[in-house]
Amino acid sequence: MRTSICRTHRTLTATAASLMALTFAVPALAQQVPPEVQAKIDAMQAQIDAQQAQLNALKSQIATQYNAPAPAAAPVAVAAAPAKPAPPAVAATLKNGSPGLASSDGAFTFNVKGLFQADAATYNQDDNLPAAVSARDLNSGTNIRRARVIFNGKMFSDFDYNLTFDFGGAGAEDVGRVHEAWIQYSGFKSAKFRVGEFGPSVGLADAGSQSGSPFLERASSAEIARNFAGGDTRMGVAAFNAKDRYLWSVALTGNTVSSLNTAASGFNVVNNDEQLGVAARIAGTPIKGKNSLVHVGLNYSGIINPADTGAAAATRYPVQLRDRPELRVDGTRLVDSGAINAASAAATGVELGAQYKNLFVQSEAFDYRIERLNAATGVTNPKFTGWYVEGGWVLTGESRKYNTATAAFDGVTPAANFDPSSGHWGAFELVARYSTLDLNYHDTAALTADRVLGGQQDITALGLNWQLNPGVRFIFQGQSVKVDRLNAAGAQIGQDYTTFAVRSQFGF
Repeated sequence: MRTSICRTHRTLTATAASLMALTFAVPALAQQVPPEVQAKIDAMQAQIDAQQAQLNALKSQIATQYNAPAPAAAPVAVAAAPAKPAPPAVAATLKNGSPGLASSDGAFTFNVKGLFQADAATYNQDDNLPAAVSARDLNSGTNIRRARVIFNGKMFSDFDYNLTFDFGGAGAEDVGRVHEAWIQYSGFKSAKFRVGEFGPSVGLADAGSQSGSPFLERASSAEIARNFAGGDTRMGVAAFNAKDRYLWSVALTGNTVSSLNTAASGFNVVNNDEQLGVAARIAGTPIKGKNSLVHVGLNYSGIINPADTGAAAATRYPVQLRDRPELRVDGTRLVDSGAINAASAAATGVELGAQYKNLFVQSEAFDYRIERLNAATGVTNPKFTGWYVEGGWVLTGESRKYNTATAAFDGVTPAANFDPSSGHWGAFELVARYSTLDLNYHDTAALTADRVLGGQQDITALGLNWQLNPGVRFIFQGQSVKVDRLNAAGAQIGQDYTTFAVRSQFGF
């Protein structure tokens, strides 16, 4: 293109030069030129003007051609870098006073909860106590039953966690400890799996929330059953699943993480070193309607390998059944089987419960069996029994919640929170319980080694629960306690007394 333009430019330039030379010569010859020749000259002049105009246009074109910027290169497609997804937003929550954080996708949560329970009680003992127990003075006073700080939540969608510290205790026991520390995988539909320090579910009373319990303490029969292979601060692994109408659970448990300091009560500490146990439960609601339900269940707590306290111990593999009389302001145990050298032990329980609107009732019966280790001739394996029945009536019309995740009854949520200016006073519930525990076995046997003189305990309890709002509650409870127990010499060391106790509770 450029070559053609340059060639044309040279041709036009030469032609124009010739014509211009001729033009300058024309005036000199004008007087000598004939008309017809002049006409031709004029035509040539017009042609020169046209050529000049064409030449100017060509120069402009050439200047534009040489001075124009080079055309931009065609854009090259470049793959865009994948954008990094923005981290999910985090929202703060405050449900019933419990602060928490949660990611917008729900994969991560973090919650802070607390539970504080302070008990005060007075013990009214008989003036004429048997000589064998006259020095046993049950002390009225106060006790910080529970003072727990709880951190729990979820991470990476399918992992749940819990870390609980407890700064409460019964008397001199258990003050300041890690109460729970576990992680749980919940990604399978068929089962959840938990490992760490926790108390596996053993029975109806054990599965219920202690923040919503009808009474200050569980019935003694249920408390003893849970301590075979469950109870607080127990290490273990568990698998469980809960649906709308049923629950199953099984756990393999080991030793307790922290031992109890019971020196103030005069009892030796039971070492749980090398203990191996199993806890299992199945429960459900065969009848469940809008305002009613029926609960049934079976539970098992067994010691496969009892704790080894060492060759120097008086009882190397002890299993000991004992409990306080369903109140822990004074930590004295009035019924106690003593340490039995055991190869294994088991507690089996039957559960029954029912609810109709604002009425509920629940009951459990337990059978305890111990297989002695290297028993002497004529010495048999002891067995014991215990049971309770309790119920409640919510005066203000609310109902206790049945928690399908635990297959147990939880507390009462007021229809209207405490607000005297609006005429709202919260929820009131009347409760009653009768419990019995028999830790005597062959108490009149001729062979002393075959006897177990643990005693029989019967307790009748009445109470009023005042739930001001979901976080604040007061319990007023009276008890009548009867203990029948003989010592080795046949003297009565049991006693009868009454108590009145108050619990102040708040949680968030």
